[in-house]
Amino acid sequence: MKQLLLGIDIGTYSSKGVLCQPNGEIIAEVRTNHDMSIPKPGYAEQDADAVWWADFKKISKELTTKVPSGDKIAGVGVSAIGACVLPVDQSGKPLRPGILYGVDTRAIEQIDALEKEYSRDAMIELGGSRLTSQAIGPKILWIKENEPEVYEKTAKFITATSYIIFKLTGKYVIDAHTATEFNPLLSIHAIEWDGRFAEKITTLDKLPEIGWSDKIAGQISIEAAKATGIPEGTPVNFGAVDALSEAISVGVINPGELMIMYGSTAFMIFLIKKPIATNELWLEAGAFEGQYEYSAGLSTSGSATTWFRDQFGKDCLASEQAGSLNAYAALAKEAAGSPIGSNGLITLPYLSGERTPIFDPKARGVIAGLSLSHCRGDLYRSLLEGTAFAIRMNLDAMQKNGAQIHHGVAVGGGSSNELWLQMVSDITGIPQFIPEKTIGAAYGDAFLAGLATGIINKIDILKRDWVKITRKIDPNPENKRFYDQLFPLFVDLYQNSKSVVHSLTDLQV
Repeated sequence: MKQLLLGIDIGTYSSKGVLCQPNGEIIAEVRTNHDMSIPKPGYAEQDADAVWWADFKKISKELTTKVPSGDKIAGVGVSAIGACVLPVDQSGKPLRPGILYGVDTRAIEQIDALEKEYSRDAMIELGGSRLTSQAIGPKILWIKENEPEVYEKTAKFITATSYIIFKLTGKYVIDAHTATEFNPLLSIHAIEWDGRFAEKITTLDKLPEIGWSDKIAGQISIEAAKATGIPEGTPVNFGAVDALSEAISVGVINPGELMIMYGSTAFMIFLIKKPIATNELWLEAGAFEGQYEYSAGLSTSGSATTWFRDQFGKDCLASEQAGSLNAYAALAKEAAGSPIGSNGLITLPYLSGERTPIFDPKARGVIAGLSLSHCRGDLYRSLLEGTAFAIRMNLDAMQKNGAQIHHGVAVGGGSSNELWLQMVSDITGIPQFIPEKTIGAAYGDAFLAGLATGIINKIDILKRDWVKITRKIDPNPENKRFYDQLFPLFVDLYQNSKSVVHSLTDLQV
């Protein structure tokens, strides 16, 4: 009888599950899509039962039918979008839709209020990072101030991953990485809830138990077994944020290693040994005890290309549906016909505010240099270049804070866009390694389940058996020199357009 590992990830627009052997060989994969609700500008939500739990059940039910006769699922790993906040009552019932991660910028006033009430520097010293739209503390305060009836009924504030694990095991838990996003309610140094700035926000008894991603949180309950098809008693790990599991899925597990995730948002993780507080990035715990990371994220990257495709590439979509080239590939082909610099265009890709390193929820997209001679290929190339410039801003901030970056590993759906990868390497000057397969966060979840259960007893097995790097993208020195001239203009464009853009944002109803 073979012991198998199940990993399931709940993402922003889709969820995926994989069933693996302990050597990383995949038996089956399942994917399903869902939507993100935007009730008003600056808000982003998902229904915990209709999206998160429904996706998990659908995927697990299908994957459990793929278990070969005589074999069994011996461990379950879970990840989901982070950091979200979901208030639940005493029975674990959601009291409102889950408020999503940094793309939801509703808590701007609460951030300002907390920074006036307490010292920003003191909160950075405690939590490792400044308060941003990614932080959960201000969003809990938003609920307390704007939905007091919800706050009063709340037994626990949990996340998407926590909710799935609760439905599976009946336990309220959270992994250490996600817990660090509950800023300013956790000590980054002790990895424990800390009440020194909690009085205005909430009481610590409303927060879940903290554990590490490579440890067991509980076992599948009778009810969960019926709902998911996973055998009762199967161990479940403490979970992880999708980006962290994605990094693990491609072998980014040691200090000094960098992942660049090309998803609906671009996300970067650089692993470090010691927690060093920063004002420009997120300092967070890693998956394993004693490990930390600098994280950085764009609010929009893949979602910006989706917006462009849907608004300006309807012909490409129609051709794709008729059996022709993928719409993204068709647009990338047009962009490849535009020279570097997009014939004099620079685009700020801030279509939903921006997270690191500028932390500006009021930022919006800007196109500079537009003329009658420009075409769709120029515009699309400029959008891709804009995201690459934004990635460079974040990697520069990491290096400013002591990171020594020698290369990165590219993952996510956007990593199939060769033009985009080359732009990022040219603009940042950093080579990128490409795995043979980009399976996604669910693959990292399965590996973590193996570690948690002891079926996998050495972390080195990940790079030996699970991950194979097959390609490398090197920077083009000539392109790098040209982009080095454009990068300061990109930074200046943001600084010089900020006041106008903020005024426009404030005028929106």
